[in-house]
Amino acid sequence: MRLIALGLVLLSTCAWADFSTAPQVPALLSQLQAQEGFDAAQLAGVRDALKQAQFLPQLIQTERTAKEHTLTWDAYRPIAVNAHNIDNGEAFMRVNHHWLAKAEALYGVPPAVVTAILGVETKYGTYTGRARALDALATMAFRHPTRGPFFLSELEKFFVLCRDDGFAPTALKGSYAGALGAAQFMPSNYLRLAVDFDGDGKVDLWSIPDAIGSVAHYLAQYDRTRSWRRGEPLIVAARVPAVLPAGVGVNARRADTTIAALARVGVSSAHGDVLPPTLPAGFVRLDGAIRSPADWIALPNFYAVMSYNPRIFYAMAVSQLAAALADAGAGV
Repeated sequence: MRLIALGLVLLSTCAWADFSTAPQVPALLSQLQAQEGFDAAQLAGVRDALKQAQFLPQLIQTERTAKEHTLTWDAYRPIAVNAHNIDNGEAFMRVNHHWLAKAEALYGVPPAVVTAILGVETKYGTYTGRARALDALATMAFRHPTRGPFFLSELEKFFVLCRDDGFAPTALKGSYAGALGAAQFMPSNYLRLAVDFDGDGKVDLWSIPDAIGSVAHYLAQYDRTRSWRRGEPLIVAARVPAVLPAGVGVNARRADTTIAALARVGVSSAHGDVLPPTLPAGFVRLDGAIRSPADWIALPNFYAVMSYNPRIFYAMAVSQLAAALADAGAGV
């Protein structure tokens, strides 16, 4: 039934070409007025923007078939962790040494980790998306078969962001899901966690200094239960028994055990890393990993990265790219 519903969505004509007539719009306008203080002229501007928004069904298909959950690990890893991305990351770190060092001093997030996130997200700010954010968010909010409420909330915050920061709603471009700038923040996170890192008086995630500071601030502040822990690693390769004992959690979104508890069932560091027994941890097994290690012990900072994107493959790609960049040194 889900496939049929999605097919109907993707094959539909522009019956709602004018999104200002969508049934969710009155509640959206009421929320903007009551909670965000939009006046009559600003609400009229929202209606006008929604009239200009285009329905792009291919974006729904892209969101539902994202590489993080459709590829095997061996197919996904080379997209992010490759010689070209490592070389470009080294160059990025050299050019932006000052801002990366400032981010580490303030938030504790190492330069290689911030750089790796920007590398995975937007190839270090060189590709920030071609879809109009208005079209992406309106398409998802009003036509997505399962995630409409989430995207409707983000559409609301998008209009707040445009008002507060002086953006024209029809001008901003981003990802297929409406993520913005080099750091690819959704509008709600842009409003809450993006920072003016270069001190020019505006928060601009298309500015590399602001993107660097905002990524580090995000990891430190997004979720206090998963916030970045200064000086700690993200992952260590795991040695596991031939048969994984029943009851061991696999690929959870949060640390669900400890180093000591893993040791009791025979899961330990493959390289003899000494880790505090009480350190929160999780066990990660990468589906489709044949050419690279499949089993890992994930540590709190791995789950901080998962607060940025909750896919195991994403957090592992960031972790491994960051390790490659840290090993390379990049003159930092």
